[in-house]
Amino acid sequence: MLLAKTLRSSTFRLALIAIAAFGLIVAAIMAYVYFGTLAYVEGRIGHAVDHDGFTGMIELAMAAVAVLLLVLAGLAAVLVTRRTVGRIEQINATSRAIMLSGLDQRIPLRGSNDEWDRVAENLNQMLDRIETLMGEVKQVSDNVAHDLRTPLTRMRGRLEKAYHGPRNSEADAALIGDTIADLDAVLGMFASITRISEIETRARRGAFRALDLAEIAGEVVELYDAAAEQVATKLSLAGDRQVPITGDRDLLFDAIANLVDNAIKHGCKGGQVTVTCRSTGGGAMIAIADDGPGIPAEQRDHVFKRFYRLEQSRYTPGNGLGLSLVAAVARLHGAEIALRDNAPGLAVELGFPKASAP
Repeated sequence: MLLAKTLRSSTFRLALIAIAAFGLIVAAIMAYVYFGTLAYVEGRIGHAVDHDGFTGMIELAMAAVAVLLLVLAGLAAVLVTRRTVGRIEQINATSRAIMLSGLDQRIPLRGSNDEWDRVAENLNQMLDRIETLMGEVKQVSDNVAHDLRTPLTRMRGRLEKAYHGPRNSEADAALIGDTIADLDAVLGMFASITRISEIETRARRGAFRALDLAEIAGEVVELYDAAAEQVATKLSLAGDRQVPITGDRDLLFDAIANLVDNAIKHGCKGGQVTVTCRSTGGGAMIAIADDGPGIPAEQRDHVFKRFYRLEQSRYTPGNGLGLSLVAAVARLHGAEIALRDNAPGLAVELGFPKASAP
């Protein structure tokens, strides 16, 4: 079966064409050597001596060499093409298995570390990435369905109760207000998804300009100072007074605001939240630290995924998109995110590269 595919393959036909071209070149060289040898012999000994036997030996030797080259070239073409077709057939077989059974199949490696093994490794890594993304899409779909079911069920229950009950202006006004609040929450969820997608497609880089990161952080601290006071949390700003950076002011403000809001909500009541800005070798760094319970080390790689929440029952307020937006803003600005243990609590650090032109 493999030999038949080898003989029918386009690679084999190309190999035959290459062999034919090589054969023509070799034939021309042999003809040149043959006639050159005869001319040399005749020039040295003339026609006085009968050299038909010598000429026959040369012709026989050249014919033997030509046949040997033809056989070796044909054998090499078959072997090389067979190996190539065999590896391609493995990739095709894996592709068919993936289409039939799922993304859990992988292309086998031969351990030769040649170009075919490298192609197989790259394809396997691509399949790993696709499988991961598909799993995340499924998880996001499940989480969206769960997060939408609760407000929509509440809205339907209130509307059904109002439909069957007597009209009451105060009750109707309260019902309308609660329904609008739930609708706003749902619309806010979709607005967040749209904004994250917009950021990830780098559609906002046109708004990049020179900024002061410390100034933006100061505005966020001032905005959330009242919210921190409500839970007796001390919110403070530390670090350098000026931290130059290039970026989108609105997006950076939203990202820092999300981190500060999370630190206040999840930190200890009566605790402390510190926002620190520093210049670092031409770049910039901002850290938001709290003294709450923190995030378990095994979950720190997942918290920036869309709709991921530490509270798996998903009954607490929120939709798990805040940190996803932070991650998208960081990627847009080329920043690195690090989650560190604040002992106690959590410190989220954003490290920005050297300022560059928008």
